[in-house]
Amino acid sequence: MKRIVYREWRIPPARYWGILGILAAVVGLGGLAALYLEHEGHWVTGMSNSVVWGVPHVFAVFLILAASGAINVASVGTVFNKGAYLPLGRLSGLLAVALLIGGLLILVLDLGRPDRLLVAMTHYNFRSIFAWNIYLYTGFVVLVIAYLWSMADRMGAPFKQSIGVLAFVWRLALTTATGSIFGFLVARQAFDTAFLAPMFVIMSLAYGLAIFLLVLIFSCAQDARPIGDLLLQRLKNLLGVFVAAVLYFTLVYYLTKLYGAKNYDLVGWVLLRGGIYSFTAWVGWVLLGTLVPLGIIWHPVLGRDRRWIVAACALVILGGFAALYVILIGSQVYPLQIFPGHTVVASGVVDGLRAGVAHYHPSVPEVLLGLGGVAVALVITAVGVRVLQFLPESLADPEASAPVGSGALRRFSIDEISPG
Repeated sequence: MKRIVYREWRIPPARYWGILGILAAVVGLGGLAALYLEHEGHWVTGMSNSVVWGVPHVFAVFLILAASGAINVASVGTVFNKGAYLPLGRLSGLLAVALLIGGLLILVLDLGRPDRLLVAMTHYNFRSIFAWNIYLYTGFVVLVIAYLWSMADRMGAPFKQSIGVLAFVWRLALTTATGSIFGFLVARQAFDTAFLAPMFVIMSLAYGLAIFLLVLIFSCAQDARPIGDLLLQRLKNLLGVFVAAVLYFTLVYYLTKLYGAKNYDLVGWVLLRGGIYSFTAWVGWVLLGTLVPLGIIWHPVLGRDRRWIVAACALVILGGFAALYVILIGSQVYPLQIFPGHTVVASGVVDGLRAGVAHYHPSVPEVLLGLGGVAVALVITAVGVRVLQFLPESLADPEASAPVGSGALRRFSIDEISPG
């Protein structure tokens, strides 16, 4: 007589708690870094009067953009009626909320005096894009939670299409407003362009999908859930389109700057004479973050190997951090044009600096704070996937799936074990 044992498709508890333990340790280090910055003051960072947004802002803006892009997977299934993406909607929504919370947490802790956040949320200057962003960020979380409810509960199913369309429009507004924060800063030459708003939108699509692919592949591998090659190829090709669009927008961004003679020195400094910023722009942003992933994605052999797809996603994420480091910090270290057309010999802000270029060296607490925000997002995702079952049971290709009712499509697989 044989005994039937049901084996649930879930990550082994020891491995799951090990992953959570590592993430919790990183969150703890980030919390200690925030307390250190709060107690000692921002003089312990690499920031100055010239560079007021450092590495924590790079992490925060990246996570906010990725959150907006992550929800795009759910939008493709619901708003654009692509059935292959519908099973991924819940994971897409969970990851979007998690990434946004992680990014906002970094911002709150980096700005100092988090206890004063309530004042900022109750006293608004509606001429400031920062005030509008408070509504956009909180509204995005509420909308995505409602979106998840419509996908998980039969009572919410009739509203799924409407909520999905609203969430899609809202995430476009959110990303546009995030890009406008910098585009409206006319004092900084590199920021002073409305082109940053659509550029941030396309960046969000690439970075959000890259993170989503990594989380999906890792989670399904740990839970022993199948992912069909057909679906993976669709997501991979979509990522290639977004990465190519980022390259296009990057080219147009700098060509737009070059159109004005006043920006010749700025573009020449960023691309040729900027030291670490020029190196980061060419090697991190363009080469490793764009060209190499595109070569992997569209290669006839490497593009079908899941390990290389994972490598391409990781490089896209690395390129995202490099791009934002150049855009955010490189734009601040370049000297202000206090008197356009004139040479400023000395300034109270940048006295003693050669050619007025500021120096910025990220400190360890800044990096730890940024990593802590990333870890918070991953903890929320890991707990949601484990407790609330946001992963679909199977993503196998239709032609490779077993008939309905077979063990391949059930919640449990069956192993027959001989007596004893």
